[in-house]
Amino acid sequence: MEAGKSPDGPVVLKADGLVREFGTFRAVDGISFELASGTVMAVFGPNGAGKTSLLRILAGELQPTEGSVEVHGTALNGGDQAWRARVGVLSHQSFLYDHLTAQENLLFYGRLFELPNLRATVAERLERVGLLGRAGSRVRTFSRGMRQRLALARTLLHDPDVVFLDEPYTGLDAHAAGLLNEVLASLRDGRRTVVLVTHNLSKGLHLADRVAIQVRGRFAYDAGIAELPNEAFEGFYRQVVDSVEAGR
Repeated sequence: MEAGKSPDGPVVLKADGLVREFGTFRAVDGISFELASGTVMAVFGPNGAGKTSLLRILAGELQPTEGSVEVHGTALNGGDQAWRARVGVLSHQSFLYDHLTAQENLLFYGRLFELPNLRATVAERLERVGLLGRAGSRVRTFSRGMRQRLALARTLLHDPDVVFLDEPYTGLDAHAAGLLNEVLASLRDGRRTVVLVTHNLSKGLHLADRVAIQVRGRFAYDAGIAELPNEAFEGFYRQVVDSVEAGR
């Protein structure tokens, strides 16, 4: 395994020896890393590699069998409101209420975090994802792509400094993907730490400062973007995955 460089500056997100077992199956198998503020790490890997399980552990949604997670030196505690306020999560579950409008959904979540100037913040987040014109529409009328964009607005509503994104491009058409690119690029503001799980190699590489390839629960490769080989990444990615899958 090739380890990524230590972060430049104080550690914001630290994973130490993470393991998650489901019966006899290890979905996550001894993953450790540290990320500094402003770092975007893209995690690639085949289906069944344990990427979503890893992200759920990092986000406090899934308890690890072994290991620990820290944000700004504080141990993970998904039930602690102050801890949750520092973290934003976009997962396969949108956590949106179909019977509420787009605006009502964001107002509901904003009140949970006691955000000031909430209505203005909600309007800004909706505009950012191209949904301000549908603020008064009920979510049950939204397409898959619109739901995904609204879920992203919910994820960023409270301006978290650690963001976890699980396959954010799922279900998006070209226009919506373009809007998402702009929003995700804006997260590279030097103060936010992002972990992005995606099958989209080109988009992940475009956004990332650091790349990990997860296979069979482990990081088979982990390095800074500048350390990637000169060869086409898709071919390199396949070599890494095939090597692990073949047991070499």
